[in-house]
Amino acid sequence: MAAEAAGAADAGRAPRLPPRWLQAPPLLTVEMHTGGEPLRVIPRLEAAEAAVASSRLSLLALQRHVAATQDHVRRALVHEPRGHRGMYGALVVRGEAAVGDADLAALFLHGAGYSAMCGHAVLALGRFALDYGLVAAPRCPETTVRLRCPCGVVTAFVPWDGWRSGNPVCFHSVPAFAAATDVPIDVPGHGKVVVDIGYGGTFYAFLSAEQLGLDVCSSKTGDLVSAASAVTEAVKKQFPLHHPESEDLAFLYGTILTDGKDAFSEEPTTNICVFADEQVDRCPTGSGVTARIALQYHKGLIQLNQSRTFRSSTTGSLFTGKAEAKFGDYSAVVVEVSGEAFYTGTATFTMEEEDPLKHGFFFK
Repeated sequence: MAAEAAGAADAGRAPRLPPRWLQAPPLLTVEMHTGGEPLRVIPRLEAAEAAVASSRLSLLALQRHVAATQDHVRRALVHEPRGHRGMYGALVVRGEAAVGDADLAALFLHGAGYSAMCGHAVLALGRFALDYGLVAAPRCPETTVRLRCPCGVVTAFVPWDGWRSGNPVCFHSVPAFAAATDVPIDVPGHGKVVVDIGYGGTFYAFLSAEQLGLDVCSSKTGDLVSAASAVTEAVKKQFPLHHPESEDLAFLYGTILTDGKDAFSEEPTTNICVFADEQVDRCPTGSGVTARIALQYHKGLIQLNQSRTFRSSTTGSLFTGKAEAKFGDYSAVVVEVSGEAFYTGTATFTMEEEDPLKHGFFFK
């Protein structure tokens, strides 16, 4: 067997596990990153597609169903030993009930569970949708990809040369808005701070790192994470959230610490996003950029179509964002976010039934 495997490798073919080892079908993924933030794309999950076909579940209902019945897939692919604390995933969903009039739908997976929106995933999935044939007739030089997320439909605009997708990719958000500004919050260990709360497909609390005695550009990441997590927990306890369309979306996803440079400038503004269970975003955070633009517009700090650049304090990667248009009767805007997404590989993951850690473990 060793000789056979070596021979296959010598012939340019990767050795394969013997079929008798596999009690369950392997999990196939496409590996990507956007601005350094990983995305493990699961092209399909038969159990999710069966639930859509049999029960015609909406995407939010499907997310609850997957969390209740298929969460071992998330844990196996996002947690160690196959993943890590910073891993992020997207489950591509097929079926008319979930997709509707969009080109595809997706559920977003992280270390602690599921999210309603993920901007870096949308940028990557825009490319994935074209390169893997999920859009029937792509057009040069740019193709529109409609992606249904749990928070609603977002539209990506993807360069297409007739053969492959390219960069940069941008998307137009769901309506984004300022939920509250200048909210006093008492944070244990840090005292009273003032936060803004914005919605960009999910809710975030925003404040300058300086309020916590830190510098978003030079302080240790561990210190920033600890402080941001304390703010998140304090806001959850002291400020109830409401979403105008669905209470399923009324939860605080995380806290974004900034350099305090909210007024319009041609220079980049730097931030770090700490979300879910102390998970750190490696990119500038697409839904966070969306929410921050909405807050800046609400405060009169930027105008429509004024583009700003946002820098990740962890990797230095850049996104741009601008308020494209007002939306509806309440003070909301559609935000355009742009960034670069890249492929890093494909993977085949297997699970042996007798492996006590086959569904992963979470190490803090």
